[in-house]
Amino acid sequence: MPLPSRTILHQDSITAIIPSVYSLNPFTSHQFKVQPLIYLASAAKPISRISLYNNGFRSISQRKTGAEFKDKNHEQEESSDYSELKQKLDEVGLNYYNSCSPGQYHLLFCPKCKGGRSSARSLSFHITLDRTSAIWRCFTAECGWAGQVIPGSWTNISGDNQFGKRQKLQPLGDELIAYFAGRMISKQTLEKNCVMQVAGQKDIIAFTYRRNGIIVGCKYRTMDKSFWQEKGTEKTLYGLDDIKEADEVIIVEGEIDKLSLEEAGISNCVSVPAGAPQTVSIKELPTLEKDTGFQYIWNCKKYLNKASRIIIATDADVSGDALAEELARRLGRERSKCWRVHWPKKDEINCFKDANEVLMNLGPNALRETIYSMQLHHMYLFNETIQGV
Repeated sequence: MPLPSRTILHQDSITAIIPSVYSLNPFTSHQFKVQPLIYLASAAKPISRISLYNNGFRSISQRKTGAEFKDKNHEQEESSDYSELKQKLDEVGLNYYNSCSPGQYHLLFCPKCKGGRSSARSLSFHITLDRTSAIWRCFTAECGWAGQVIPGSWTNISGDNQFGKRQKLQPLGDELIAYFAGRMISKQTLEKNCVMQVAGQKDIIAFTYRRNGIIVGCKYRTMDKSFWQEKGTEKTLYGLDDIKEADEVIIVEGEIDKLSLEEAGISNCVSVPAGAPQTVSIKELPTLEKDTGFQYIWNCKKYLNKASRIIIATDADVSGDALAEELARRLGRERSKCWRVHWPKKDEINCFKDANEVLMNLGPNALRETIYSMQLHHMYLFNETIQGV
């Protein structure tokens, strides 16, 4: 019995033959060959495999397309995880999920480098068949942008600035975990905030700065308080993703203070990246372009503008007061938007310096109560002036 006419290969019935291409897995350097797709004018669906039988006729088997998978798994596609996956891909400019079949690798134009000098399709993009994660990598030498997204969390491979190629990072070892434990910071909090260490360096802590889950910078610290930042670090707040939808934002002066507040159950907190000025400037507020020392505030303004209240919890010293005043000048002191934390007394003369000191000496409950017993910033300054008279 002859095969049905719609399954017989005939030169006139072939409307398009897509040649074999090589796709690159973003997580490996090897190549694998993708089977050629052959489309028939009389067939409604793409053909993925041709096999030869002894009778001399060639029969064709069809594979399931992304559209079929989508129809079969409509409920899964509409799940909250897949909705979050699409939202996060939109945030980094990778809105290819409507045109790319799950389970396959696609070569696309990179939204970062636009294909580089050759304007080629240099971005390998892949959504897993079950739509639970997405991975990508650009293979142009000048770009190398790559990452992975999973609903609820992100993992960066090598961000725009090639972090990790100069300094390889690894999970914290026992020595640094013990160091943080001595400061009342748990391993769980460290892992949640992706605190790591430089590979082969037991005493160098790496605080990873992230925006939409992607590493955009890294700040290093030794246990004896030497600090430096990765070259090319984006000027942003530490913990930025924790305040994306926050109506109330707490700003502290250091990464460990940010982690301390999380131990007290407060996650809507960020830290400034570069310490505090020694004095308050008497000059008018500079323009955005000239305000280099506080560029991180302007870069994060869209997050901070959403908040109805900003709580400034900088250190209890001269430079901490100067930082609080400079932040308030930029964030809404005149609109009663900024509030200031007054750290509790350590003795008759001195106060505890910062959030971590309160956590270590008074515990998480006292730290939480201190944060929410703040005063309006201008009232705090008035009280400090009265007490100094």
